[in-house]
Amino acid sequence: MIFKKKQFWGSLIAIALLAFCLKNITLEEMKSLSLRIDYVYLIPAVICTFAFYIFRAVRWRLMVSQQKPITIVRSILLYSAGQILNAIMPALTGQVGRMFLFAKKEGLKKTFVFSTIVLEVVFDTISLILLLLLTSVSFVFPEKYRFGGAVAAGVMVVVIIILYLILHYQRNIEEFSRRHLRDRRPGVYITAKKFIRSFTKGIEMLRSSQHLVRSMIFSLMQWLTHILAIYFLMRSFGFGLSFASAVAVMLINQIAIMIPITPGNAGTFEIVVSTSLAAFSVGSSDAVLFALALHILDLFPIFVLGYIFLHKEKVSIAEIKARHEDESVLDRLSEDGTLIDGEEQT
Repeated sequence: MIFKKKQFWGSLIAIALLAFCLKNITLEEMKSLSLRIDYVYLIPAVICTFAFYIFRAVRWRLMVSQQKPITIVRSILLYSAGQILNAIMPALTGQVGRMFLFAKKEGLKKTFVFSTIVLEVVFDTISLILLLLLTSVSFVFPEKYRFGGAVAAGVMVVVIIILYLILHYQRNIEEFSRRHLRDRRPGVYITAKKFIRSFTKGIEMLRSSQHLVRSMIFSLMQWLTHILAIYFLMRSFGFGLSFASAVAVMLINQIAIMIPITPGNAGTFEIVVSTSLAAFSVGSSDAVLFALALHILDLFPIFVLGYIFLHKEKVSIAEIKARHEDESVLDRLSEDGTLIDGEEQT
């Protein structure tokens, strides 16, 4: 039934949040803003947003290079197509569709694709924390965001430690789990084995210092281009805010929307961005309209680049959604830790 679908409830929440944001904005305010916008600054903003996704795609290409070489152009188009699925499917179901797409089009094992997604989160969080530490020297973040950054940093340290332990002691951990959990707690044993065998498929790159450094450079470059896109959009809106303000808005937004609730973070994105701009004395209507413009700007490149790939490869988004929109990542894991696509197991 439609009421049981994550897509339905995610879309309903998004509509409610957007309605809340827009309820006090008048047509006169929108017309006034349109006359004040300096459209020249939109050009570098769009270029930087495209660069943001290009750096993300090139970093993903580096992660999968140990399994299969992919050309830069194809990796950019394929990655953008995967981001479309993330944008239109709620919560973590978009990641399932993305795994299906990457595995089907490049012949990659789904366990490996799953692990690259984990690594993306790790590198994104580490680079964001570094930016947070650097920015906090000249800008005092609100307490709730500093707390969120501290929590993210603590969680990421734990995740990295766990990844390295799994990587170096996989067999020992599996043997320990088999002896102590298989008979007493079979459910816990199966879950532990799923995680162990899934993660180790793609985190081998953590052994290479060269891959680590290059991945971190790409991570920092992607956030720099994203910050520049926000800064140029601020200039376009005539806010007159500093570059540090753009950094703060980007960091607050990324920390707040780490866990997706609605498709494409619609509604939640607007609330977070407009609220962060309020700290810089930006009017509520201008802040909300800026948030909407930034959201559209963020989505524009992936839909342009992703559509090229989907059209060329004749991939049906509707088919992927129908097969995977009600599944989570762990739903795709079999008992031996591999990811399943229908009856096919890879």
